[in-house]
Amino acid sequence: MTGQVTGQGAAPVLARVLVVDDERPALDELRYLLERDPRVGEVLTRDSATAGLKVLQETEVDAVFLDIQMPGLTGLELAQVLGRFRTPPPVVFVTAHEAHAVDAFDLRAVDYVLKPVRAERLAEAVRRVVDGADRTGAVADLQVPVELGGVTRFVARSEITHVEAQGDYARLHTTSGGSHLVRTPLSTLEEEWAEAGFVRIHRSLLVALAHVAEVRTEAGRCTVRVGPAGGAEGSGPGPELVVSRRHTRELRDLLLRRAGS
Repeated sequence: MTGQVTGQGAAPVLARVLVVDDERPALDELRYLLERDPRVGEVLTRDSATAGLKVLQETEVDAVFLDIQMPGLTGLELAQVLGRFRTPPPVVFVTAHEAHAVDAFDLRAVDYVLKPVRAERLAEAVRRVVDGADRTGAVADLQVPVELGGVTRFVARSEITHVEAQGDYARLHTTSGGSHLVRTPLSTLEEEWAEAGFVRIHRSLLVALAHVAEVRTEAGRCTVRVGPAGGAEGSGPGPELVVSRRHTRELRDLLLRRAGS
């Protein structure tokens, strides 16, 4: 474990967090690591999701670190309940099982940390929560689970430039040039990711406004190029995507509003 020193007089960004785990050693370890993080203030602990829910109904917390498999009410079920709160706290799942990553994605978890928990990995989860809290009115960066050779990995939504429909699936294209197939229809991502700046430009394409570098109109045909204009140093230009006529005006309006905000 790596030691961390709290700055003198610095107020923690997360004033109060809740940890819920039915296994006492795991609960104590999470509390120990979080209390050593200078970004975290008070750490509340409960050994069941039911007890955790009672805390959340009575006390305001800035984040919840939640085990998944627990007797009675599970962590996933508790997260579903929290999703109905007027202002739900960010949730980080901490579990020994990779199998629930897609369910965590559907519940918009900020992060998904596998046990045994490493101090550095938990610190990264705290950073993701803090980054979301620091961006007033912004949406915390979602970690999207993708399958690669039977291994679940995570891609930050902020790294996704555009999404392409492939039947009932969707292919996520990233800033690195890689792509990942997920079992989610494009229409679902369009609805769930609209608040993060993803818009439809074609019946089979969504684009992240933050990654639009160029808009071209030639002979009545509109296209956008994603990625740095002219390509990042050491790489070629990003892909050029066709914008359908019905979406051209809406896209331009959105980009103009974004530029002026």
